[in-house]
Amino acid sequence: MLSQLNQYRTFILLFLIVSIAIFFCIYSLQTPEKMLPIYSPRDINPELVDSTVQHIGNDHKIADFSFTNQNGKLITQKEYENTIYVADFFFTTCPTICPKMTNNMIWLQNQLKKYPEVKLLSFSVTPDIDTPAVLKKYAQEKGVDDTRWNLVTGDKKEIYYLARKSYLAVKTGKPEELYDMVHTENFVLVDKNKRIRGFYDGTNLDQPSDDSKTKNMQQLLSDIIWLTENQK
Repeated sequence: MLSQLNQYRTFILLFLIVSIAIFFCIYSLQTPEKMLPIYSPRDINPELVDSTVQHIGNDHKIADFSFTNQNGKLITQKEYENTIYVADFFFTTCPTICPKMTNNMIWLQNQLKKYPEVKLLSFSVTPDIDTPAVLKKYAQEKGVDDTRWNLVTGDKKEIYYLARKSYLAVKTGKPEELYDMVHTENFVLVDKNKRIRGFYDGTNLDQPSDDSKTKNMQQLLSDIIWLTENQK
């Protein structure tokens, strides 16, 4: 009996190896590799996109910008060059969704301590009120780490166009006020090539979203980590 088993030992071993290889091949096919889409104006709700860029399909990128942060420092696109970052739009006197958005951005800031290369960027939609001094006080009260997170203010028209033409995250307000901005709860994930890779509900830490295109904060954290590990 033992001699017969020895005769087939090589065959049995090869059979087991092939079987294991086939199992892992089938498993890998059933478990698709994680991918993040690259968003363009065509993919977004038209309410959030300026009419002049709604036709753009591929190659949409964040435009250059220049604003002043909470420390009175000029912040330009160079500050975020070749950088993964999260952007949002807010204002310091907002009584509704902004406090929760800021708290969740603080949560994200703390979760990203092991990823110091990832940055955060918040644009005020009421720059006439949110001066650098006001932003500084707000940042200190909330616990903003200003080595990685800039709260910026500047020309309202420029912020409006950046929000509508680049980040695709702000609605228009009153028809009589051309640059009136109604900001959304969206956090926007931008990759090293200045492309939008996702929209996330900044008020939603971990609950499932009703909108398949909008994810929660836990999913944002997961996508950021994936980008840092896969986008060189």
